Amino acid sequence: MAVNSHAGRLYSPSSGDIKEADAARNKTDGLSRGGVPKVSRTYPERPIVGIGVVVVRDGRVLLIQRGKPPRRGQWSLPGGAQKLGETVFEAGKREVAEETGLELDHIRHLCVVDMIDRDDTGAVRYHYTLVDLVATSIAGEPVASSDAMAVHWASPAEIEAMELWQETRRVIAMALEQSAPQAR
Repeated sequence: MAVNSHAGRLYSPSSGDIKEADAARNKTDGLSRGGVPKVSRTYPERPIVGIGVVVVRDGRVLLIQRGKPPRRGQWSLPGGAQKLGETVFEAGKREVAEETGLELDHIRHLCVVDMIDRDDTGAVRYHYTLVDLVATSIAGEPVASSDAMAVHWASPAEIEAMELWQETRRVIAMALEQSAPQAR
């Protein structure tokens, strides 16, 4: 049956019948709620847009201990995948709230980083285009939830001693430099 969508119903040109959308139309195997094919996070067909947020307060940076791959158990910036229909700023605010319970102030774009991880055969296991933001959070204490196993306000000295992905170090340094009071 050829199917055209008409006001939430299915139309069959051969019979002229308008039928209620059936289970096949609402089937979600491999599809998101909007009917868009889901992108696998492992061995994806295209890069996934991820958001990372450097949250700065009193010269310290908020770090999370990742609860999911890639880099499970490692310390990183709060963040995650951007959802369909969400701006990068909305995604950053949502991810920080989900992972730490904090609300953000003064959020702005910082940089873009590629995270490409290959398996032993050279195939791309993970590919994220990471849009990094910098923000402040002036109130509240973070609490680990969602994808975060733990949270910590880290000083620059602590960050230096931690095992972090080199790009995370670079992004944090850039954010702290931009957040530092300017000499007059």
